[in-house]
Amino acid sequence: MSRVALVTGGSRGIGAAISVALKAAGYKVAANYAGNDAAAAKFTAETGIPTYKWSVADYDACAAGVAKVEAELGPIDVLVNNAGITRDAPFHKMTRQQWSEVIDTNLSGVFNMTHPVWPGMRERKFGRIITISSINGQKGQFAQVNYAASKAGDLGITKSLAQEGARFNITANAICPGYIATDMVMAVPEKVRESIIAQIPAGRLGEPEEIARCVVFVAADDAGFINGSTISANGAQFFV
Repeated sequence: MSRVALVTGGSRGIGAAISVALKAAGYKVAANYAGNDAAAAKFTAETGIPTYKWSVADYDACAAGVAKVEAELGPIDVLVNNAGITRDAPFHKMTRQQWSEVIDTNLSGVFNMTHPVWPGMRERKFGRIITISSINGQKGQFAQVNYAASKAGDLGITKSLAQEGARFNITANAICPGYIATDMVMAVPEKVRESIIAQIPAGRLGEPEEIARCVVFVAADDAGFINGSTISANGAQFFV
Protein backbone atom coordinates (compact mmCIF):
# COMPACT_ATOMS: atom_id res chain seq x y z
CA MET A 1 0.00 0.00 0.00
CA SER A 2 1.40 3.40 -1.01
CA ARG A 3 2.39 5.80 1.72
CA VAL A 4 0.61 9.16 1.83
CA ALA A 5 2.56 12.39 1.53
CA LEU A 6 1.23 15.90 2.12
CA VAL A 7 3.19 18.84 0.69
CA THR A 8 2.31 22.36 1.84
CA GLY A 9 2.68 25.01 -0.82
CA GLY A 10 2.74 21.99 -3.07
CA SER A 11 1.25 23.27 -6.32
CA ARG A 12 3.87 25.82 -7.37
CA GLY A 13 7.64 26.24 -7.50
CA ILE A 14 9.75 23.99 -5.32
CA GLY A 15 6.61 22.52 -3.75
CA ALA A 16 5.25 21.43 -7.12
CA ALA A 17 8.54 19.73 -7.97
CA ILE A 18 8.44 17.93 -4.61
CA SER A 19 4.84 16.78 -5.15
CA VAL A 20 5.63 15.44 -8.62
CA ALA A 21 8.82 13.68 -7.44
CA LEU A 22 7.03 11.98 -4.54
CA LYS A 23 4.26 10.79 -6.84
CA ALA A 24 6.88 9.40 -9.26
CA ALA A 25 8.46 7.58 -6.30
CA GLY A 26 5.17 5.81 -5.57
CA TYR A 27 3.56 7.99 -2.90
CA LYS A 28 -0.06 9.08 -2.82
CA VAL A 29 0.39 12.83 -2.75
CA ALA A 30 -1.80 15.70 -1.58
CA ALA A 31 -0.71 19.25 -2.37
CA ASN A 32 -1.84 22.08 -0.12
CA TYR A 33 -2.05 25.65 -1.38
CA ALA A 34 -3.09 28.97 0.12
CA GLY A 35 -4.74 31.13 -2.51
CA ASN A 36 -3.99 30.68 -6.20
CA ASP A 37 -6.98 28.65 -7.35
CA ALA A 38 -6.08 28.84 -11.04
CA ALA A 39 -2.55 27.56 -10.49
CA ALA A 40 -3.82 24.75 -8.26
CA ALA A 41 -6.44 23.66 -10.81
CA LYS A 42 -3.83 23.68 -13.58
CA PHE A 43 -1.42 21.68 -11.43
CA THR A 44 -4.04 19.01 -10.69
CA ALA A 45 -5.06 18.82 -14.35
CA GLU A 46 -1.45 18.33 -15.44
CA THR A 47 -0.30 15.94 -12.71
CA GLY A 48 -3.39 14.22 -11.32
CA ILE A 49 -2.30 15.27 -7.83
CA PRO A 50 -5.26 16.54 -5.75
CA THR A 51 -4.97 20.00 -4.21
CA TYR A 52 -6.42 21.23 -0.93
CA LYS A 53 -6.81 24.89 0.02
CA TRP A 54 -6.05 26.31 3.46
CA SER A 55 -3.61 28.68 5.14
CA VAL A 56 -0.86 27.03 7.17
CA ALA A 57 -0.92 30.12 9.41
CA ASP A 58 -4.35 29.01 10.72
CA TYR A 59 -4.09 26.12 13.20
CA ASP A 60 -7.75 25.12 12.99
CA ALA A 61 -7.64 25.18 9.19
CA CYS A 62 -4.57 22.94 9.27
CA ALA A 63 -6.27 20.43 11.57
CA ALA A 64 -9.35 20.38 9.35
CA GLY A 65 -7.22 20.08 6.21
CA VAL A 66 -5.23 17.17 7.61
CA ALA A 67 -8.46 15.43 8.58
CA LYS A 68 -9.84 15.89 5.06
CA VAL A 69 -6.70 14.58 3.38
CA GLU A 70 -6.59 11.55 5.69
CA ALA A 71 -10.28 10.82 5.10
CA GLU A 72 -9.73 10.83 1.34
CA LEU A 73 -6.23 9.36 0.94
CA GLY A 74 -5.36 7.67 4.24
CA PRO A 75 -3.12 8.44 7.22
CA ILE A 76 -0.34 10.91 6.43
CA ASP A 77 3.07 9.24 6.58
CA VAL A 78 5.17 12.04 5.11
CA LEU A 79 4.68 15.74 5.78
CA VAL A 80 6.67 18.25 3.76
CA ASN A 81 6.53 21.72 5.32
CA ASN A 82 7.29 23.76 2.24
CA ALA A 83 4.84 26.68 2.37
CA GLY A 84 6.52 30.01 2.90
CA ILE A 85 6.25 33.72 2.18
CA THR A 86 8.50 36.78 2.15
CA ARG A 87 7.75 40.32 3.28
CA ASP A 88 11.16 41.91 2.82
CA ALA A 89 12.20 45.26 4.26
CA PRO A 90 15.26 46.68 6.05
CA PHE A 91 14.75 46.22 9.77
CA HIS A 92 14.27 49.93 10.51
CA LYS A 93 11.40 49.98 8.02
CA MET A 94 9.91 46.58 8.81
CA THR A 95 6.38 46.71 10.18
CA ARG A 96 4.86 44.52 12.85
CA GLN A 97 2.53 43.15 10.19
CA GLN A 98 5.44 42.16 7.94
CA TRP A 99 7.09 40.43 10.88
CA SER A 100 3.94 38.63 12.01
CA GLU A 101 2.83 37.45 8.58
CA VAL A 102 6.17 35.77 7.88
CA ILE A 103 6.51 34.24 11.35
CA ASP A 104 2.90 33.02 11.32
CA THR A 105 3.35 31.25 7.99
CA ASN A 106 6.97 30.11 7.91
CA LEU A 107 7.49 29.24 11.57
CA SER A 108 4.13 28.78 13.27
CA GLY A 109 2.94 27.10 10.09
CA VAL A 110 5.38 24.25 10.72
CA PHE A 111 3.90 23.78 14.20
CA ASN A 112 0.34 24.10 12.87
CA MET A 113 0.88 21.39 10.26
CA THR A 114 3.07 19.01 12.25
CA HIS A 115 1.01 19.01 15.44
CA PRO A 116 -2.11 17.37 13.90
CA VAL A 117 -0.13 14.56 12.18
CA TRP A 118 2.23 13.82 15.07
CA PRO A 119 -0.09 11.67 17.26
CA GLY A 120 -0.93 9.37 14.35
CA MET A 121 2.71 8.97 13.42
CA ARG A 122 3.56 8.08 17.02
CA GLU A 123 0.73 5.55 17.15
CA ARG A 124 1.69 3.91 13.84
CA LYS A 125 5.41 4.15 14.71
CA PHE A 126 6.34 5.73 11.41
CA GLY A 127 6.64 9.26 10.13
CA ARG A 128 8.73 11.63 8.07
CA ILE A 129 8.68 15.35 8.80
CA ILE A 130 10.63 17.28 6.18
CA THR A 131 10.88 21.05 6.45
CA ILE A 132 12.14 23.33 3.72
CA SER A 133 14.23 25.99 5.43
CA SER A 134 16.64 28.27 3.54
CA ILE A 135 20.25 29.30 3.13
CA ASN A 136 19.13 32.61 4.62
CA GLY A 137 18.02 30.83 7.77
CA GLN A 138 21.61 29.65 8.11
CA LYS A 139 23.51 32.83 7.31
CA GLY A 140 20.96 35.66 7.57
CA GLN A 141 20.19 38.17 4.83
CA PHE A 142 19.85 41.90 4.48
CA ALA A 143 16.21 43.05 4.63
CA GLN A 144 15.06 39.59 5.73
CA VAL A 145 15.17 39.68 9.52
CA ASN A 146 11.68 38.16 9.61
CA TYR A 147 12.35 35.50 6.97
CA ALA A 148 15.78 34.55 8.34
CA ALA A 149 14.37 34.27 11.87
CA SER A 150 11.52 32.04 10.69
CA LYS A 151 13.78 29.75 8.69
CA ALA A 152 16.35 29.51 11.50
CA GLY A 153 13.51 28.63 13.85
CA ASP A 154 12.49 25.83 11.50
CA LEU A 155 15.91 24.26 12.07
CA GLY A 156 15.37 24.34 15.83
CA ILE A 157 11.97 22.70 15.46
CA THR A 158 13.51 20.02 13.27
CA LYS A 159 16.27 19.12 15.72
CA SER A 160 13.86 18.95 18.64
CA LEU A 161 11.28 16.85 16.80
CA ALA A 162 14.02 14.45 15.74
CA GLN A 163 14.87 13.75 19.37
CA GLU A 164 11.24 13.28 20.39
CA GLY A 165 10.28 11.16 17.41
CA ALA A 166 13.29 8.86 17.05
CA ARG A 167 12.00 6.05 19.29
CA PHE A 168 8.76 6.03 17.31
CA ASN A 169 10.57 5.69 13.97
CA ILE A 170 9.67 9.29 13.14
CA THR A 171 12.40 11.35 11.53
CA ALA A 172 12.57 15.11 11.17
CA ASN A 173 14.98 16.63 8.70
CA ALA A 174 15.43 20.03 7.09
CA ILE A 175 16.56 21.06 3.65
CA CYS A 176 18.10 24.48 3.10
CA PRO A 177 17.92 25.49 -0.55
CA GLY A 178 20.10 28.23 -1.91
CA TYR A 179 18.88 30.32 -4.82
CA ILE A 180 16.61 28.19 -7.00
CA ALA A 181 15.25 28.94 -10.47
CA THR A 182 11.65 29.41 -9.40
CA ASP A 183 9.25 31.90 -10.98
CA MET A 184 9.99 34.33 -8.14
CA VAL A 185 13.76 34.31 -8.71
CA MET A 186 13.47 34.31 -12.50
CA ALA A 187 11.20 37.38 -12.28
CA VAL A 188 13.91 39.60 -10.77
CA PRO A 189 15.82 41.88 -13.16
CA GLU A 190 18.52 40.10 -15.13
CA LYS A 191 21.33 42.18 -13.63
CA VAL A 192 20.18 41.27 -10.11
CA ARG A 193 19.96 37.63 -11.09
CA GLU A 194 23.48 37.78 -12.52
CA SER A 195 24.78 39.26 -9.27
CA ILE A 196 23.17 36.39 -7.35
CA ILE A 197 24.70 33.77 -9.62
CA ALA A 198 28.11 35.43 -9.27
CA GLN A 199 28.03 34.50 -5.56
CA ILE A 200 27.35 30.81 -6.26
CA PRO A 201 30.50 28.73 -6.89
CA ALA A 202 28.50 26.31 -9.04
CA GLY A 203 27.91 29.21 -11.41
CA ARG A 204 24.17 28.68 -11.75
CA LEU A 205 20.87 28.67 -9.94
CA GLY A 206 19.59 25.42 -8.53
CA GLU A 207 16.64 23.63 -10.06
CA PRO A 208 13.46 22.82 -8.09
CA GLU A 209 13.91 19.16 -9.01
CA GLU A 210 17.24 19.10 -7.16
CA ILE A 211 15.49 20.05 -3.94
CA ALA A 212 12.78 17.48 -4.66
CA ARG A 213 15.38 14.73 -4.91
CA CYS A 214 16.61 15.61 -1.42
CA VAL A 215 13.05 15.25 -0.13
CA VAL A 216 12.51 11.87 -1.76
CA PHE A 217 15.78 10.66 -0.23
CA VAL A 218 14.94 11.51 3.39
CA ALA A 219 11.28 10.49 2.99
CA ALA A 220 12.17 6.87 2.21
CA ASP A 221 11.41 4.05 4.60
CA ASP A 222 15.08 3.06 4.64
CA ALA A 223 16.26 6.58 5.61
CA GLY A 224 15.33 6.07 9.25
CA PHE A 225 18.81 6.71 10.67
CA ILE A 226 18.99 10.12 9.02
CA ASN A 227 17.33 12.22 11.67
CA GLY A 228 17.74 15.82 12.82
CA SER A 229 19.87 16.62 9.80
CA THR A 230 20.10 19.76 7.72
CA ILE A 231 20.86 19.22 4.04
CA SER A 232 22.33 22.28 2.36
CA ALA A 233 21.57 22.44 -1.37
CA ASN A 234 23.12 25.73 -2.44
CA GLY A 235 25.82 25.10 -5.04
CA ALA A 236 28.60 25.54 -2.44
CA GLN A 237 27.52 29.11 -1.65
CA PHE A 238 27.47 28.61 2.12
CA PHE A 239 28.77 25.99 4.54
CA VAL A 240 27.76 25.39 8.16
